[in-house]
Amino acid sequence: MGMPTVGYRSAKFNPMEWQEGNYARFYQSFAGRNELGQLQTDINAIVKETKDKTSQMQAMNTKRLVDRVRDIDGWKRELHSIIKDMTEETELLFSQKNRVEAALRALEIPHHIALDNLNCRQKRQGIDLVQDDVELALLKEIETISGAEELLRRTTQEVEIQLKRNRDQKQNLEFDWSDKKESKELDEFCARLRSEHTSKQYYHGTARLQEIQSTPESWAQFTHDNIERAEQERLASIQLRKLIDSIIHDVSSDVKRQCGVTDDSFRRRVAQLEGCKNQLEDEINKVVCDSIDDAEKTISGLKGMLKDIEEPMKVAQTRLHNREFRPRVELCRDPAQFGLIEEVKELSTSNDELYRKLEETENYLKLLQDQRIALEKDLMIKKNSIFIDKEKCMPRRATRAPSISKLQGY
Repeated sequence: MGMPTVGYRSAKFNPMEWQEGNYARFYQSFAGRNELGQLQTDINAIVKETKDKTSQMQAMNTKRLVDRVRDIDGWKRELHSIIKDMTEETELLFSQKNRVEAALRALEIPHHIALDNLNCRQKRQGIDLVQDDVELALLKEIETISGAEELLRRTTQEVEIQLKRNRDQKQNLEFDWSDKKESKELDEFCARLRSEHTSKQYYHGTARLQEIQSTPESWAQFTHDNIERAEQERLASIQLRKLIDSIIHDVSSDVKRQCGVTDDSFRRRVAQLEGCKNQLEDEINKVVCDSIDDAEKTISGLKGMLKDIEEPMKVAQTRLHNREFRPRVELCRDPAQFGLIEEVKELSTSNDELYRKLEETENYLKLLQDQRIALEKDLMIKKNSIFIDKEKCMPRRATRAPSISKLQGY
C-alpha cells in the first residue's frame, strides 16, 4: 500500500497542468515557427538586397575600372606620342651635334694652313720680312678660325647638356608610361574579374587606404607635369637646333670670307712682288749693266788716252832735256824753250785731269758694281718671297682648303 499523500505535493502533474504544459509547448512551437518564418522572410530580403547591392556595386566598380583603364590608356597614348617626339627630337639634336663636331674638325685644316703660311713666310729675307697685308690677313684669319672653334666648342657643350635633359625627360616619360602600362594591365584584369572566376581569394586588410596613394587629381597632374616638362625641353631642343644652323652658317661664312680676303691679299702681294722683280731685272739688265759697260769703256778710253799722251810727254821732256846741253850763249830762252815748257805743263795738267777722271770713273764703276750686287741680292730676296707665297702658300690654300659644305659639317 502506498503512503498517504494528504498535505504533500505529489510528483505527478494534474490535468490542468498537463493541459497548460501542452499548450505552452504548442504555443512555443508555433511562436518559434512564426519567428522562423519572419526571420526567413527577413533573411530572404537581406539576401536579395545583398545580391542586388553586390551586383550593382560590382557592376559600378567594373565600370569605374573600365573608365580608369580608358583614362590610363589615354594618358599612355599621349605619353607614347611625346616619347616618340622626344626620341625623334633627340636624334635630330644628336645629328646636329655630329654636324658641329664635323665643322669643328673641318676648321682644323684652314687653321693649320694659316699657321703653316705664317711659319713659311717667316723665311722671307731682308726687307721682305715685313708685316704686310698678307700677314695681317693671316692673323685675322687665325683669329676668326679660333673664335669659330671656341664658339663651336661651347655649342657642343650646350648640345650635350640639352641631350642629357632630353634623355632625362624621355626616361621620366618612359617610367611613367611603364607604370601606366602595368597599372592598365592590373586594372584590365580587375575589370574582367567576376564572382564566378577562380582567380580570386581573400586578402585581409586591403580595404584600408595606403598612405602613399595619390589622388586622381595628383595622378593626372603628375603625368601632365611630366609631359609639360618634356615639351618644354623638346621646344628648347628645337630652338637649339635652329641656333646651331645659324651658328654653323655664320661661322662657315665668316671663315670662308676671311680666307677669301687672305687669298686676295696673297694674289695682290705676289703681283706686287713680281712687278718689283721685273723692275729689278730691268734695272739690272738695262740701266746698271749699260752703265757699267759705259763706265768700263770710259775707263778703257781714259787709260788709252793716258797711254797716248805718254809719248808726246816723253818727246817734249826729251827736247827740253836735250836743249839743256846747248853750249853757252846758245842756252837761250827762245820761243821754242817756252813752247816746250808750256807743252809739258799742258800735258801734265791733262794727265793729272785724266787720272782724276779715271779715279772718279773707277769709283763710279765700283759703286755701280756694288749697286748691281745689292740689286741682285734684292732680286734673290724677291724671288724667294715669290716662291714662298706663290709656290708654297697659295697652292696649299687652293688644294687643301675645305669647301663651304665641309665647314658646315656635311
